[in-house]
Amino acid sequence: MSGGLDPGLFGAGGFSVRIMDLSGGNGSDPVETIKGFRTLEHANGFARRYVRDSVERCRAAGMSADAVIAAWFAFGEDAEVSGAAEGAWRSGPELRAFADQPVRDGEERNWRSLDPRRDAAEEEDEDEG
Repeated sequence: MSGGLDPGLFGAGGFSVRIMDLSGGNGSDPVETIKGFRTLEHANGFARRYVRDSVERCRAAGMSADAVIAAWFAFGEDAEVSGAAEGAWRSGPELRAFADQPVRDGEERNWRSLDPRRDAAEEEDEDEG
């Protein structure tokens, strides 16, 4: 690659995030596929925060990290970034850290602020107004 930024990382890549129900209710099919991420960084940030939030929703007071992980695999939701073979965020490498340390900053689990559907809804409101 010569000059400029990698368009797969920062360009209009058409990335999506698949939300997977770990309880097995949907089998291997995603519960939902969220499209409209303009960059890999945007999709990765959303996926990471989504999983972080899911882990926290599975946590109860006094649970060990192993119990949190077991609860997440039984009841949680995973997020997979599509459209990027390399560089896509994956929950596996961070899952233990998420389980070991409860969230201290709510922004770490605020996936809604990165949801591209929110941007689309705001654009529709502007067009109608």
